[in-house]
Amino acid sequence: MGKNNYTLLDGSFYFKLLPDGSVDKSKVVCSFCQTELKYHRSTSSLNYHLRAKHSNAAKKGHAKGQQKQSTAPLKNAHQHKPVEEDKLTTAIAKWVVINFRPVNIVEDAGLRDVLRVACCDESYVLPSRGTIVSRIHSLYETEKTTKLKLLQSANVVALTGDLWTSVSNQNYLGVSAHHIDTNWTLLSFALTVRQTEETRVQHFCDVAERWDIARKVTTIGADSALTLITAERIKSYQHMPCIAHSLQRSITAAVLHSGFEHVLTKCRKLVAHFKDSPANAAELKREQAQRDQDVEPLIQDVQTRWNSTLSMITRLQTNKDAVRVTLDLHKQINTPAFLTDAEFEKMGKLETLLEPCRYVTELLGGEQFVPCSVVLPALCHLSRLMEVSEDDPDYVCQFKEAFTSDLSKRKESINTQWLKVATALDPRFKDLKCLPRSEREEVWRLIKEESAKQSYVEAKVSEPPKKKMSLLVASDSEDEEEAAADTPVARYRAEPSISMETCPLKWWCAHAGAYPSLAPLAQKYLSTPATTVPCERLFSLSGHVVQKKRAALSTENATRLLCLSDWLREKKQEGKLTQQL
Repeated sequence: MGKNNYTLLDGSFYFKLLPDGSVDKSKVVCSFCQTELKYHRSTSSLNYHLRAKHSNAAKKGHAKGQQKQSTAPLKNAHQHKPVEEDKLTTAIAKWVVINFRPVNIVEDAGLRDVLRVACCDESYVLPSRGTIVSRIHSLYETEKTTKLKLLQSANVVALTGDLWTSVSNQNYLGVSAHHIDTNWTLLSFALTVRQTEETRVQHFCDVAERWDIARKVTTIGADSALTLITAERIKSYQHMPCIAHSLQRSITAAVLHSGFEHVLTKCRKLVAHFKDSPANAAELKREQAQRDQDVEPLIQDVQTRWNSTLSMITRLQTNKDAVRVTLDLHKQINTPAFLTDAEFEKMGKLETLLEPCRYVTELLGGEQFVPCSVVLPALCHLSRLMEVSEDDPDYVCQFKEAFTSDLSKRKESINTQWLKVATALDPRFKDLKCLPRSEREEVWRLIKEESAKQSYVEAKVSEPPKKKMSLLVASDSEDEEEAAADTPVARYRAEPSISMETCPLKWWCAHAGAYPSLAPLAQKYLSTPATTVPCERLFSLSGHVVQKKRAALSTENATRLLCLSDWLREKKQEGKLTQQL
């Protein structure tokens, strides 16, 4: 029975013919050895026969089949490979920026091996340092263009600055921008980081000019330690000192002048006894574990770290008994003296005094944006708590008096008028209870004047000129009173105040149409941050860029990295929020 045209595997097998000339598709015959095999619509057994009995023929047939079958896929793979490598290069550049990795990390063989495994491509080659730097520059320019468009659409912009000194004794100034968009969403992002010998208002002006927002800037927020020279101050910009820094300096002054320094010195010695000795710290941990307490180290206060004194005395009081027992085990000459009951009572009083200060500091400098409208209500709350009572010991009275006196002096240098207007435009505090009654109407008068200017500008732009009314028409005093009672400011004052938990920007988003002359003012005043802490937090990673990575990064690249890192983190966070919604 001969061969036929019904073959399999490039002629290696053919179907068996029946006596009547038809094809039996249940059986095939090997072309090399004439062995008859069963066929079940699968060539697996046939390939096995070829490999076992006719290996040379199998290799030729396999190579020939592979060549035919894989030509198109390989062509597509080569087409897609550059695209995938480009995406991977961008991902590496973003990783370097966001996590502040040195650019020369692309020379790491371990990273190369990991990516080869992840890509399933042993031929993958990491991009060079120059390629990554070029990609970072490209990303920076792209994101900068996006930020420029955002600033172009903004009506007003507030600037905040932070100054720090590197380990090489070089001064750097970071500037960030804050504004409220048309959707009443607060946008904050970095603008620049620059090396400077002295920080003046002119530096902020230069940044505003480069970003084309010079006519939109309203306030410049900066720590009072910055050398903002009065003669250099431009009238169109309002200076907004950081109230959080002022508050911390008042706390320091009150502690020094109220008799708490002696007991705090003993606390610091106790903490140092355990912090400086691993053996002593281990004994304290064992004692804490035996008492079923949280095993936690004592905290040493640091002058530049806010609320660290409160954290030190709170942790020491919590572990009072464990510390006492551990010290009794030592009985060495250099063992510090334990606090007496009277001193612990004094520490408790200080803790009570510092707790509201911590609350206000964290409120004003929280993770989320806090508008400057919160400043005056927060300080009013703190002032009430610092009022001297008849039951206060002398040292508590001294603390309250010293704190109140020092903070009052510092409040003289803050932009009180701006803060008053901002407070009134915040629907949470528009009753102005934080101000004396004699000052409240003056605030509303200022808002009316500014609102009238806003209405005049809008009318001049959008409405045709109206004919002058005849002087012969007498005015009706009752109509004037009704009109005065129906002004936007009067209607806004009649609105009920919202709760502290409600976002003022969401309220304005829902009511902006009802108050077209007040809404721009709310955008203007509420876009100013309460403190410069967000800006400081924004540049808190600068140590990794400017100080630790100088071997791999120039100052120019460090500037690009720091701003780009902020922009990419912001975009990443927005993406997460979108997914949650």
